[in-house]
Amino acid sequence: MKPILWVALAAGAYAQQGNAQQQNQEIHVLPVQGNVYMLIGDGGNITVQTGKEGVLLVDAGLAAMSDKLLAEIRKLSDRPIRYIINTHVHPDHTGGNARLAEAGKTFTGGNVSGDVRDPTEGAAVLSHENTLQRLTQAKLPSKGLPTETFFGGVMKLSHFFNGEGIELIHMPNANTDGDSIVWFRGSDVISAGDIFDFTSYPRIDPAHGGSVQGELAGLNRIIDLVVPEFRSEGGTLVIPGHGRICDLADLAYYRDMITIIRDRVQDMIKRDMTLAQIKAAKPTEDWDPRFGSGAGPWTTDMFVEAVYQSLAQAKK
Repeated sequence: MKPILWVALAAGAYAQQGNAQQQNQEIHVLPVQGNVYMLIGDGGNITVQTGKEGVLLVDAGLAAMSDKLLAEIRKLSDRPIRYIINTHVHPDHTGGNARLAEAGKTFTGGNVSGDVRDPTEGAAVLSHENTLQRLTQAKLPSKGLPTETFFGGVMKLSHFFNGEGIELIHMPNANTDGDSIVWFRGSDVISAGDIFDFTSYPRIDPAHGGSVQGELAGLNRIIDLVVPEFRSEGGTLVIPGHGRICDLADLAYYRDMITIIRDRVQDMIKRDMTLAQIKAAKPTEDWDPRFGSGAGPWTTDMFVEAVYQSLAQAKK
C-alpha cells in the first residue's frame, strides 16, 4: 500500500472512531508525579506538564475533542500552552494540533522572559522531521504542522521549562520512522507515544519505516532510561500511548511479549511458511485475550502482517 494512502486511510478510520465514540466521552485527569499529568478519553493519552512558565503538551488528541481538552487543561493551569510535542504521525495524537496551537502562545527566540504578543502566533509544535513530512503528505492543515523539528537522535529544550529539563528522543524505525519519546527529567516521567500501547499490539507501519526490530529497540531504550524504586516497581513512570500509567514491570512484560512473537514469526519465515500459514499458526495466541482485536483500525492480523513484512524485508 502506498504510504500516503495508508496515512489517509488511517486518518479516516481514526476520524470515524473519534466522531462516533469520543465526542460524548469525558476527559479524565490523572496526576502522574512531579508536575506531570495524564489526560485520557481523547484518542491517545495526552501528557500535560504545568508550571509558572506555561503548559507543555505531549500529543494533541483527536480534532473533534479539542474544545473539551482545552477546558480540562485550563482547569490545571491558567498559563498559556507554550509547546505541543507530537510523538508520531497518527491522527489520534495529532488531530488537535491546529486548535491547541492556536489557543497557545509561543516564546520569542527561546527567551522565557518575554512572549509573542501577536495573537496569530500560537504555541510551538515540535516533532521529528520525519513526522512533519508524514503529516504534510497526509495534508494536515498548515496551522497544525510542526513548527520546530529535529533530525538527530535527541532534541533538548534549550532551557529548563517549569523547573526541569525535557528531552525528545528519536526512536528510529519503530512504529514509523518518526517516533519520539519525551523524557521529563525532573518529574522522572517518560511519555512513550504508541511505541508502548498497553491496550494493543504496537501499530507497526513498514510502509513508513516501521519495523518490529525498531519497535523492540525503542522499548529497550525506554527500559534503559527507567530507574525503578524497588525491584521493577515504581520509580520512573511511563505514560503509554493508550492505557494506564505504567512502570518497568509493565514495560518488560510488553517487551518480552513482542520479542517472543518476533522470534516465532522469524522461525516460521525460516521454514518458508507463507503469511497466510503464519496467521493460521496464531503466533500471538497467548496474548490475544489482552491485546488482540478482530476489528477496528488495528487488528491482530494486521499486527502479524506488519511483523512478517518487516522481518521479510530485513531478510532480503
